[in-house]
Formats: sequence, structure tokens, C-alpha cells
Amino acid sequence: MRYVRQIYPFNRPAELDSEERTHVPVIIVGAGPIGMAMAVDLASHGIRSIILDDDNKVSIGSRAICWSKRALEVMDRLGCGERMLDKGVTWNLGKVFFGERKEPIYGFNMLEEKGQQFPGFINLQQYYVEEYLIEAIEKQDLTDIRWESEVIAVQQSNNGATVSVSTPAGHYELDCDYVIAADGSRSPVRKMLGFEFDGETFQDHFLIADIRMKAEFPTERWFWFDPSFNRGQSALLHKQPDDVWRLDFQLGWDIDREAELKPESVSKRIRAMLGEELEFDFEWVSIYTFQCRQMERFVHDRIIFVGDAAHLVSPFGARGANSGLQDVDNLGWKLALILNGKAPASLLQSYNDERVSAARENILNSTRATDFITPKSEFSRIFRDAALELARDFEFARRFVNSGRLSVACIHHDSKLNVADLDVFNCKLVPGSPSIDAPVKVNGSQSWFLKLIGQQFTGVYFAKDGETTLQGATALLQDSIPVKTIVISNTSETETSVVEDHKGLLQQRLDAQVGSYYLFRPDQHLVARWRKFDPHAVREAVLHATMQPASGDSA
Repeated sequence: MRYVRQIYPFNRPAELDSEERTHVPVIIVGAGPIGMAMAVDLASHGIRSIILDDDNKVSIGSRAICWSKRALEVMDRLGCGERMLDKGVTWNLGKVFFGERKEPIYGFNMLEEKGQQFPGFINLQQYYVEEYLIEAIEKQDLTDIRWESEVIAVQQSNNGATVSVSTPAGHYELDCDYVIAADGSRSPVRKMLGFEFDGETFQDHFLIADIRMKAEFPTERWFWFDPSFNRGQSALLHKQPDDVWRLDFQLGWDIDREAELKPESVSKRIRAMLGEELEFDFEWVSIYTFQCRQMERFVHDRIIFVGDAAHLVSPFGARGANSGLQDVDNLGWKLALILNGKAPASLLQSYNDERVSAARENILNSTRATDFITPKSEFSRIFRDAALELARDFEFARRFVNSGRLSVACIHHDSKLNVADLDVFNCKLVPGSPSIDAPVKVNGSQSWFLKLIGQQFTGVYFAKDGETTLQGATALLQDSIPVKTIVISNTSETETSVVEDHKGLLQQRLDAQVGSYYLFRPDQHLVARWRKFDPHAVREAVLHATMQPASGDSA
């Protein structure tokens, strides 16, 4: 690799020279993108944490490269989204090829609704994302990353947990209120505690070859079924920054791994795909099999699992890291409210319910994609090939083609935190959905709607002409769990305190009318909406969304 990984120093922890045990609200095991994003999110809510990792550098190879629109929105809230966008390769279009045909049988667009800050996807090597998160952590003083610190034991009690740590300088223990296990698919924490990780291992091998080359291919996702250069199998091509390209070849089950990994063998496959005269350098090569697995529960009293430690999917659909970032988005604000004494510990049950359901949806989609890409019977192969043949000319057949249903924002349709509509709305956004973005103007300057909501409960009010304030909204800011209200206007002829929906897209996408009021959670998911503002209803919705008794109920 030309990319040079920075070595992060081991710093002798103070606990080795003290008889007193340190207590920290949260210990995060694992300094991958999910663990570090978790720490940044908690710090944004004022929660201190320690990250423990047995390594001293960012990940090797590209690993995760596809970051979805929703993941970018989450990372933007954490201060890294625009940086990822600037460095990454933007793409919205995907094309599917079949057999000998040079032209795609069809294409798809991951961003059909324009006028949003982020594209459907960017491609960016995981090590850059980890670097950005480390820099974000270094800018605040609520997170301590401890490198070369291996967690060797975890014990929990009614009041918290104790973590035993092994370092080059010796062993020590830390106390905390909660442990977040973000330690990957092999999760030592999960194994220490004896939790099951049920699922399926697929009997197939895939070769990843990240190569550096100059090429004029468009920045699109290209997927081949049964191409001439990889008969009976599949292949994938993606562009990354720094002239690096991700090539993925299906190999089958009965292979000689050692032989397939030889440079001459990999080069032969690459040249068959892209041309004999191609000049390239190897960046990273690996062979992998994949699994679809998940824990039955992600919350075990004081131990909480996120990312690959909790759920694991095949890479088709880019649902791994993107789903892990949605775990972070879901958990951070809930844990902060609990630690600050503003919500009961039972609120963690909603993290478990919402994200277990999301993991099941991801695994279902991933398994279906895998079954289509690698048919398990002759009948399945005949069906697949027929769908591919028909897809070129018939719209209906394209619904059956599955080269990996790509990661999109998760909608918590059945969440217990949602408040059912009492009024009629006609739009894609429903309670449990993350909000869609739209361009707005703030103080006359271009901005984006999603930059205005999140981090706390936020109300959005659509004002009538000339209306610049909302009576009763100020009082909501004084509540134990405050609600910030944003006043939206469709005209610039107002005071600068009002946000201008200058293109009308926000009103259209939320099906808003004058007087409509929308309540969003700190993770930008919609809690409730009304055609008329009622501060009492808003307060009751906040209590409901934090699993607290209604104001008229006895505690």
C-alpha cells in the first residue's frame, strides 16, 4: 500500500500507578469507525468515555468503502460528513451487466430526489474515515483513546461494570456505568460473556483486489453476472479516491486460496476484466467468505453491542458499516438522557428493539442478494438468468434482479417511541422515519434542513406569512427535556430568525401546511406531527419518546 498508516503511541495509564480505580460513564471496546463514532456522539451530549483498543493504528486495506447518504448525514452531525464528501468519490448510479453484453441490462439511481446535501453514496477507504474520527476526538476533551489496551475481562453488577485491561506496561481495571462493545465481528467481549451469534456462513469465496490505476470509467457501481472474464460467477467494479479501484471477483467454494492469492493469478483475472495492456499496482488483496449473523439481543443490562459485534451481513448492499453508524445514531442520545438522569434505563430497550429489527431487515436483504448472486440449485439459477434476460426490456423483471439491495435509511415503523398520526399526511415521511433533507436559507445564507435538527428534540413549525415566532414554543425550551422550535417560512420577507424554505421543497417533502408542527428525536427521526401546534401534545410526545409516564399518569 502507498497509504502510510500512522502509529498512535501507547501512553502509560495513570491507573497503573494508583490504588484508586477510575470510574467513567462509558467504556467503549474497539477503536474502529463505529466505536469512535460512538465516542464522538456521546461527547456531543457531554458524556465522557474511554476507548480501549488492542491495536495502535487504523485499519489496513480499504475494507468498508461505500458510505450511504444516511451514514453521511450521521457523520455530518458528528463533524465529519463534509470532509468525507470532499475526499470521497460521489456516485448515485449503478449498472448491472449480464453475460456477453457490453451494454448494461438496466441501471438504477440511489438519489432520485435531488436537492439534498449528500449523494446516494460515496466511496472512501475506511482508514480515512477512522483518521477523521480520531482527529474529531482529539478536538474535544471528553474522550480518551487508549491504544495497545486489550480488554481481557468484563464483569457487570447492578450499578455498572468493571473492565480488566492488559497493556505493555501491565494490567489494571476500570469501572463504568456502561460498556459498549464495538469490537467487531469476532467480538472478544461477546465471547467472554458467552453470548450466541446465530446465523449462516455462505459457501462461497470472493477475491477483493484494490488496485491503483488510471482509468476513465464513470464513477458508478458496475456489477456483472456471468461475464466472459469470470464465467459462471459475478464481479464488481468501484472507484475510490487516490486512483484506487475496488475489484471483486466471485471464486466459488472449492478453491486453492494460496494459489488464488498469488500476484500472477490475481493479475490474470484483472487483465481479463480490464485489458491485457492495463498498467496497475496492487493496493490490497484478500479472499473472504461471508456470514449473516446477529445476536438475539443487543442490550444485556450494562453491556451494549453495536456494529459488527452485534450483527454481521455480507458486503453486498454495503449494509455493514452503514448499519453500525445507525446503531450509534440510535443509541447515543438515549444513553446520554439516561446517564444525565432525564430518562429511565428502560429507554435502552428501545435501542434493542429498533436496532434488532433493523439488523433482521439487513440480514434478510443480504441473504436474498446472496441467494440471487450465488444460486443454490439449478432451478434457482434458471430463475435468476430468466430475470436477468427479461430485465433489459421489461420493468417488472428488474424487481427480481438483486446485485445487493443497497443500504438506505432505516425506518422504525413499529417503534414504541412513535406517536400515531391523528391528522392526515400524504408523504413518504412517517413517524419512525429519519427526516429527508432539503435546501433552506438561514439568515439569508444557503444551508440544509438536516443541519438544523438533531442533537436534541426539535420542533419544526410552518408559519403563516409575517409570522416570526410561535407562542408557547419558548416554554418548551425550559422543560427537563427541552424542545427547540424552528420556524419555517416560504418567503424571505421576514426577520432573520425565521428559516426560509426558499424552494418549497421542505414543505413538499413533509406535506406541510401553514400551522403544521413536526417533532423530531435527537437522531432526526420523526416522533409525531400535527396540523396544529399544541404544546401539551408536544410535551406528551416527548415523554412517550423517552419511555416516561404521561403527565396525567402516576409514576
